[in-house]
Amino acid sequence: MLEASLSTGSGLQVLWPLDFWTRRSGSSPSDATVTTKASSISAADPAGSEVFVAYPGKYHFTLDEPNRCQQERPFLVLIIPVAPHNSEARDAIRNTWGKETLVLGQRVSHYFLLGLSKLENGTDPLQEQSQRHHDILQSNFLDSYRNLTIKTMIMFEWVLSHCPNTSYAMKVDSDIFLNVQNLVGMLLKAPQHLYMTGMLVRRAAVLRDVHSKWYVPVSAFPESLYPPYALGLGYVFSLDLPERILEASAHVRALYIEDVYVGLCLRYLGISPTDPPHADLFRLTMPRSMRDCYWTSVITTVLQSSRQLSQMWKSYQTQRRSGC
Repeated sequence: MLEASLSTGSGLQVLWPLDFWTRRSGSSPSDATVTTKASSISAADPAGSEVFVAYPGKYHFTLDEPNRCQQERPFLVLIIPVAPHNSEARDAIRNTWGKETLVLGQRVSHYFLLGLSKLENGTDPLQEQSQRHHDILQSNFLDSYRNLTIKTMIMFEWVLSHCPNTSYAMKVDSDIFLNVQNLVGMLLKAPQHLYMTGMLVRRAAVLRDVHSKWYVPVSAFPESLYPPYALGLGYVFSLDLPERILEASAHVRALYIEDVYVGLCLRYLGISPTDPPHADLFRLTMPRSMRDCYWTSVITTVLQSSRQLSQMWKSYQTQRRSGC
């Protein structure tokens, strides 16, 4: 993971020039050409050209649920980014926390968000799943780690255009245990405007090691620390925030580290993510020694596999029945 300190205290305030990653005057949101104070990436630093992705762009959905969200009017929409070929993860979620559709009197819906796969020819298996489950959203970008920012921004586009009567949405990875009961309980008491929370990262160091998975050169981002952001593993936001983030994306060049990029957009807007009410609600890993009611006390925990999700879900159900 990025070198950072995780904190629930007040966020680090970093002053930065808002025109560092701004578009040329007159450029349109669909134009991916951007000028920076760093000018062009130098030949001596070719890796710098790989830290930005093609967003905004003219993307469209090849598989969609155009009316479902507006018809259901859910309180909470769960968007799960997942690889096109990972049907095992989708099935595991459908059989565990994806079944939680009415929680504390509130409607909850889930959708799987996919790009295009270079491993498969055609979309017949996905079309079949789409027709059976009505929870597949597929857009025409290449589904890859380097395109996670595109995937995230398309998520914001979709919930903004398809869910006008929804209060909150959550981006949650497919290898996450999610306690929907605790999540809805928290949101019923949460702010309703310009709100984002999850596991917040503060004072994250910008990694300059060319061998790091998260390498970013000085020519692309000269600051030594990123602004506060919510880890992309799972964060929840109010439905007035996507429009603002999309507006910011017309001015902030799209960095490939998707959760950092959302944090950069928030900073451009002057909006700070909100600490969760309790630090232990969003967990990065399972503790070595878990108390008896662990699964009923958290909102998210990162797991190792879809099979583990099924096992942990059984433990969660047992704890709920025991009165935890």
